Amino acid sequence: MSLSSGLTTPFYPVQYALRLLEAAAGRGDGIREDELARQTGMPPGRLVPLLAMLAGEDYLRRLDDGSWTAGDALRLLGTAASRPQDREARLRRALDRLRADLGAAVYLGRYQDGELAIPHISAAPETPAVHQWVDFRAAAHATAIGKCLLNQLDHDGRRDHLARHRTARLTSRTITDERVLMTALDRQPATVPVLDLQEYAVGTLCAAVPLTAGNWVGCLALSLPVTEAHRLRRAAETLGHKVAPALLPLIL
Repeated sequence: MSLSSGLTTPFYPVQYALRLLEAAAGRGDGIREDELARQTGMPPGRLVPLLAMLAGEDYLRRLDDGSWTAGDALRLLGTAASRPQDREARLRRALDRLRADLGAAVYLGRYQDGELAIPHISAAPETPAVHQWVDFRAAAHATAIGKCLLNQLDHDGRRDHLARHRTARLTSRTITDERVLMTALDRQPATVPVLDLQEYAVGTLCAAVPLTAGNWVGCLALSLPVTEAHRLRRAAETLGHKVAPALLPLIL
């Protein structure tokens, strides 16, 4: 089964979103799109949809003259007293909206203190999460989340993780040879979603895209039953385009 072909749509960098917010935050009278393009270095093809996405999350607001300024969400996140609870609430809402848009369970993965963690999962009866029959912390080599997180570590970091977690065979598709896994990670293009094609669980497909900001190493992932394999490509590309609004509540 080859589903990676054509999955080459670049992800909107979080750095671009942050530049847009910084440019608009101090301009109560608004800033024009052409000026935003000059300040951020973004081509119109990326600027316009990212502005629309940030406006949809209420981080930016479009004024009557077509210029942009800070939205209520950005102003609220700047209030220290409300940040922790508001951040979590906005993150949950963003993940729930993403689940509804994708028609798939959504996962927020993170690599911290040498271990994989999945602090947030958005699932529903019609989009159930994958059954965790083996602890995800011990299955980074076999999951899209795990491979996406390992791919963001340096060579020594990957070696350290694999030295502590054996690459056990979970299905007939699991990569158990560490050299093969390391080579696959080295060759993973940054613009292509990381896939798990029934490597963790028979009957389940997963895709993950990186979430990076400073020292924060994370990813967004989705899972689909193999019967919906035809939806994986589009869902994975949509996931990549939704990275910025999902991550912003974590880092603002």
